[in-house]
Amino acid sequence: MNNIEIYTVKKGDTLYSIAQKYNVSVDEIKNLNNLTSNQLNIGQQLKIPNNSNIYVVKKGDTLYSIANKFDMSVDELKRINNLTSNTLSVGQILKLTYDDVNPDQFFEYTIKSGDTLYSIANKNGISVDELKQINDLNSNMLSVGQVILIPIKNINNIEYVVKSGDSLYSIAKKYNTSVNNIKELNGLNSNLLVIGQKLLIPSN
Repeated sequence: MNNIEIYTVKKGDTLYSIAQKYNVSVDEIKNLNNLTSNQLNIGQQLKIPNNSNIYVVKKGDTLYSIANKFDMSVDELKRINNLTSNTLSVGQILKLTYDDVNPDQFFEYTIKSGDTLYSIANKNGISVDELKQINDLNSNMLSVGQVILIPIKNINNIEYVVKSGDSLYSIAKKYNTSVNNIKELNGLNSNLLVIGQKLLIPSN
């Protein structure tokens, strides 16, 4: 994910303000651009080290295009940034990684009708408080379609990336499990799969 952004200096910009915007240090920008002073000129182009954990929204960007670029799902991108809509604004900073949790130790669950924090926590062997803390929830209210993170207690679960031609039935057969087990573990409401989708497969 590490790459270089090109930034064009605008009126009112300072090295400090640009560094703040991109979550890098002034020294990093100066070193990358061989700058000997903090003086900037309007229209000047600067190379900015784009930290692997952030992305600055550009004109024409969509959640889908950004998620696709960094090999993640739109739901994951929205979850990390606590976004409730798909609307983005140019210059908006998006985080690409979780601040305080390792996403490899969690899976995404989509809330279905009838779900409660208690039922989800109970099914996954954790406490309601733990679930609320992981997902920065201030109340017990859940909405259908909301995506939350659930810690993987069974670390022996297998992560599988859906390929062309895959179906829940073929994957279940391959791993000697049932379609219902896969759907329940991944919070799936239908049998539809998308190429590149990540699934947790219960190990036997």
